[in-house]
Amino acid sequence: MMVLAGLSRFVGKSFAFWVLGFAALGFLLPDVFRQLTPWIVTLLGIIMFGMGLTISGRDFAEVFRRPGQVGIGVGSQFLIMPLLAFGLTRIIPMPPEVAAGVILVGCCPGGTSSNVMTYLARGDTALSVACTSVTTLLAPVVTPFLVLMLAREYLPVDAWAMFQSIVKVVLLPLALGLLAQRLVPGVVARAIPVLPLVSVTGIVLIVAAVVGASKGAILQSGLMIFGVVVLHNLLGFLIGFLAARAAGLPLAARKAIAIETGMQNSGLAAALATTHFSPLAAVPAALFSVWHNISGAIAASIMARMGR
Repeated sequence: MMVLAGLSRFVGKSFAFWVLGFAALGFLLPDVFRQLTPWIVTLLGIIMFGMGLTISGRDFAEVFRRPGQVGIGVGSQFLIMPLLAFGLTRIIPMPPEVAAGVILVGCCPGGTSSNVMTYLARGDTALSVACTSVTTLLAPVVTPFLVLMLAREYLPVDAWAMFQSIVKVVLLPLALGLLAQRLVPGVVARAIPVLPLVSVTGIVLIVAAVVGASKGAILQSGLMIFGVVVLHNLLGFLIGFLAARAAGLPLAARKAIAIETGMQNSGLAAALATTHFSPLAAVPAALFSVWHNISGAIAASIMARMGR
């Protein structure tokens, strides 16, 4: 178990490199990894179950202790990123499937890796965790509604089916994780050190599956999609930081909200795109998953120097 925990820590710290490596493998060996496409939803469910094992009452207590700051973080997540995505699809010509995929990424809740990046940035980690938890719990209602409003001109959107998918793949695994904390706390405590290994494995396999299934589209439009993903992510960081500063929040909270805004649950976006749209619509999510872990680490390094 100690060996697994050590391996888990190593994999967690080098997350961006593993995602990048498996994206390359998915591109080079598409016939191997596209076979994992039917398992994307299952893999995401396992990741969310792991998240449920780590959520504590303290995370939700933070919401009630400073609802204003959490509200700004949640508002930034569900306003800035969707509107940025919609604006980019209007400015940059792209196929309808790609446009829907970009918007879907923008409408998803915050990613769990944002909490790690906030910690590395010397930001308000408790605020980051609270924002991630709240946006994740709101996702079954908010994400389908936003996708319906912003993406329906590109592809047909079944908001009810999307709501059901998010409940199954997000809320149910989270609830099971929370229940496991109550019923078998000793087992959960021993399992927690290994969870980064499980989460990273799930994410890299999702990315490889999406890249493998969409190799042709990536060859044709990959640079354009990657450029949109980079703009979306970096503008999210910048506008999230400026919004928090305009609200008068302290520097640590600004860092948390900037990172929380710019980093998305791209695994959920990939699962929803594959299930409800097409493999091509999942490409922005796969590329976002690769890029935002790299840019997040760079942003955290820059922010860690701020305020010294």
